Amino acid sequence: MEREQLSTDRIRAYLRQVNTVGSRLDCFASIDSTNAYLKRIAADGAPDGTVAVAAEQTAGRGRRGRSFQSAAGKGVYLSVLLRPRFSAEELMPLTGLCAVAMCDAVERVCAVRPQIKWTNDLILNGKKLCGILTELGMECGALSYVIVGIGINVSQRTEDFEGEVADIATSLERELGTPVSKNELAAAMIEELDALYRSLQNGETAPYLARYRRDCVTIGKEVQLLWQDAQEKVRALDVDDQFGLVVRRENGAVETIRTGEVSVRGLYGYVT
Repeated sequence: MEREQLSTDRIRAYLRQVNTVGSRLDCFASIDSTNAYLKRIAADGAPDGTVAVAAEQTAGRGRRGRSFQSAAGKGVYLSVLLRPRFSAEELMPLTGLCAVAMCDAVERVCAVRPQIKWTNDLILNGKKLCGILTELGMECGALSYVIVGIGINVSQRTEDFEGEVADIATSLERELGTPVSKNELAAAMIEELDALYRSLQNGETAPYLARYRRDCVTIGKEVQLLWQDAQEKVRALDVDDQFGLVVRRENGAVETIRTGEVSVRGLYGYVT
């Protein structure tokens, strides 16, 4: 499995019928960023559901402009271009919904279910397995498209993670002790994203929220909110219907934190 190469034909061999996501599938041995690629072709009219997947990203990005380590042949780096008929505000839950869909994909292929660290990191045995980055494309004040980028660590060993990531990241093969097919995983990711997109369009996302709450390790834990240079210790109580984190502050006040407003650091194993 270590020498297995991602390819369109191999992914499609695993892929069952999909409605929208994966109808166009572009596969690369190496690319700057699958998100950046979809932005470029979105401007040329790439259709709803276009997927880009790569074995390596040379300029992968995470939240808040951080770099995302995307070593060659070690993971599945996949982005999807969606053109939903929703406003940007209506798509606030999308990143959390995608986290659930990726848990579903990993569980299908590997028979192990990751947990979720609010808002959108998948963790396995207390370490980061997957990151998700959602970006909106606006035109004349209206939503033109949304791109969701997902990177799942598949075959990295300890020495493959560099810098501060070395202490917080893991891979499927490192935790399972057995090879994982990247093509099968990519196909499962596409299928689960297609199912999610269909549920989103039909307004049937309640089961995803229920699974998110079940899998979210942040709920019930003491965490730190990072407000610019300030830190505050709070207790995470719940996740609301828009995937906001409901917390109780030290003064007893209860409020909801939205992604992008603050960074949350857990005081329990994996922190970032």
